[in-house]
Amino acid sequence: MPTAGRPESGFLVLADISGFTAFVTATELEHGAEVTGALLAGVMEALSPPMEIQELEGDAVFALGPDHAQGADRRLLESFGRAFAAFSERRREISLDTSCACRACRGVLGLSLKLIVHHGSFLRQVVRGRSRVAGPDIILAHRFLKNDVEPATYVLFTAAAVERFGIDPVAAGMARYTGTYAHFGEVDCFVVSLDRLGRRGETGDGETLLGLRSLLGDLTLGADPRPQHDLGEVVAA
Repeated sequence: MPTAGRPESGFLVLADISGFTAFVTATELEHGAEVTGALLAGVMEALSPPMEIQELEGDAVFALGPDHAQGADRRLLESFGRAFAAFSERRREISLDTSCACRACRGVLGLSLKLIVHHGSFLRQVVRGRSRVAGPDIILAHRFLKNDVEPATYVLFTAAAVERFGIDPVAAGMARYTGTYAHFGEVDCFVVSLDRLGRRGETGDGETLLGLRSLLGDLTLGADPRPQHDLGEVVAA
């Protein structure tokens, strides 16, 4: 029987590479794996600390931010900014490296990062000497990876996460997204699109990251950044 501790609560965060499947199927196996590995390594370093890295799941990093950590909420938001900064910087470095002309190194600019941020309960377990976390909220957080949100680069906060952070999504101009998931029903979320802060070919990565840091900082204060459109209701299986 697996051994388990007491239920805990905290933030459940998934950092996922958008465009991953198209990238790995169109690039050399060795270099494609090296490129995505370097990008994910940078994201992991940015998130931890304060987050606990649980697993590397193909094209995504799954991390926890337990509620008991002092000052965790503000530090978590700051780590999100660092994650986008690390991803952007490593992507830029790889794209500018002229020593390799393989499809993976040349196509890295087609990749982007998205964050799924949920707050809920979980249970730590040890199964055959390996630790893991389990519970309905873990399943739900992963369901959010499959959605029809159009921006390539964004942060999706569930209503539970927004409430925990103390963010007023209306005042913050966040776009509402409603997903319907089997066994969970309708779940309200709020999206911060980062595409508008800097698309490739329009503005530099530095401007994008400065805008992200400013926006996330405004959200924690309940300020009113630039308004976004309503994504409306989307049904996801």
